[in-house]
Amino acid sequence: MTKRHWLVIFVLGIGWGSSFFFNEILLRELGPITVGLGRVGMGAVGCWLWLSVRRVSAAVPRAALAQLALFGTVQYAVPLTIYPVMQQFITSSAAGIVNAMTPIMVVLVSHVWPQGERATPLKSAGVVLGFAGIAVMAIPAMRGQGPSNPWALLGTISAPLCYGIAVNLLRRMDAMDRTVLTAWSLSFGALIIAPLAIWAEGVPVITRPETWGALLFIGFVLTSASFIVMFWLIRIVGGTTASTITFIAPVSAVFLGVVILNEEIGAFHIAGMALIFAGLLFIDGRAMRVFGRRVGHVP
Repeated sequence: MTKRHWLVIFVLGIGWGSSFFFNEILLRELGPITVGLGRVGMGAVGCWLWLSVRRVSAAVPRAALAQLALFGTVQYAVPLTIYPVMQQFITSSAAGIVNAMTPIMVVLVSHVWPQGERATPLKSAGVVLGFAGIAVMAIPAMRGQGPSNPWALLGTISAPLCYGIAVNLLRRMDAMDRTVLTAWSLSFGALIIAPLAIWAEGVPVITRPETWGALLFIGFVLTSASFIVMFWLIRIVGGTTASTITFIAPVSAVFLGVVILNEEIGAFHIAGMALIFAGLLFIDGRAMRVFGRRVGHVP
């Protein structure tokens, strides 16, 4: 793999970590469900524009529409709304750290999924470490300290859980072009969120230029463009290498939250993030194999 590919991984990680910062900007003027709708809707528009420019047929079998709607709900509509909803009660830094639970939830869901991949002892240890990290992060909030609500912190785990379900749903659609799949599923996700957003929060009124800037960036760049680049990258370097983005995104989220938004980051947050990272290392397996070779346990 070339340095260029590592640079793409780094930029994607920084970008996706910054999405929690942009949520905070959007929440200053928009309701949380509208924030989710804006990101998913803009992301869909970006994908359709890309397909149009590339003159790629977006036709899909009618039988696949229900699967695309379900995938769009679980992969986009629900989690990308959960984060702004929960960020009313937790910091963007905490949301970014919780998002790192995604590979851990993939292992957990895959283990119980019909014909799913069973968790190895190493991956099971990674799951335990991940949940231990969340528990450690919640300690200050449980004591009434820090800005994050403990129950909202735990509730945010439902977003990575959705991603874990979505990964297993995606296996049924392996033959479909990934950009076509993303365009359709984002569109279905937007259609699902829209009635709820209008009913609960009304028609949005945007007056601040920073709101427009954040909305356009989080929709076109961090959703449609990022997923298009991600699918291109996976074909070249493989899913395992591309998954290292998970290690970069929380660092970006914490940095922006602390430096720009003046959020508090304490010892328990750092310890929790360290435990989650350790869990990711166990799940990834490569670092453990390198360690095993060095001590002579792995041929």
